[in-house]
Amino acid sequence: MDADFESTLLTADQIATRLDELAQQIVLDIEAATGLSDPEHPHNTLTIIPIMTGSIIFVADLVRRLPLRMRIYPMSASSYPGTATTSRGVTLSSDSRVPDELTGQHVLLIDDILDSGSTLRAVTDELKTRGPDTLHTCVLLRKQRDQAMSFPIDYVAFDIPDEFVVGYGLDYDDQYRNVPQIVTLKPEVAQG
Repeated sequence: MDADFESTLLTADQIATRLDELAQQIVLDIEAATGLSDPEHPHNTLTIIPIMTGSIIFVADLVRRLPLRMRIYPMSASSYPGTATTSRGVTLSSDSRVPDELTGQHVLLIDDILDSGSTLRAVTDELKTRGPDTLHTCVLLRKQRDQAMSFPIDYVAFDIPDEFVVGYGLDYDDQYRNVPQIVTLKPEVAQG
């Protein structure tokens, strides 16, 4: 599998270190905005909504660093079907476990990568219709391209060059999710 990789953008150690920092910031900010750790708070549970499947490893590692009561409701959205290396438009799955009503809840939406903003825009618009008290957004990666850099986001683990990447949950044709670092593929691999 290593023979498929052109370069490593982020090592497993870099990711782990940054997740420690990111989790601390999220806890401080959410606690300040919501008071979730107060046992008298009427809704003292954070609602985590990960966009599947690319964020699966990021979410698993991040939530273990958040010392808050939480519920996790995965949501499916797709914009890179199969072997596509550019977004093909957003499709929200109808089998989402996210409750229809989020009134009174404090939501943290987590995605793997922000490149065009279309996935996050579609999902945040949908979640806002469900009435959460607060809605924070978090991504593992944000591509350094105008659309992504101008998109309003609360938490970004890493800004990366505008390249197609895999690993740490991100895939190409449902492969490479298990790679512990963020890597680029050789052109001949990504083009089939």
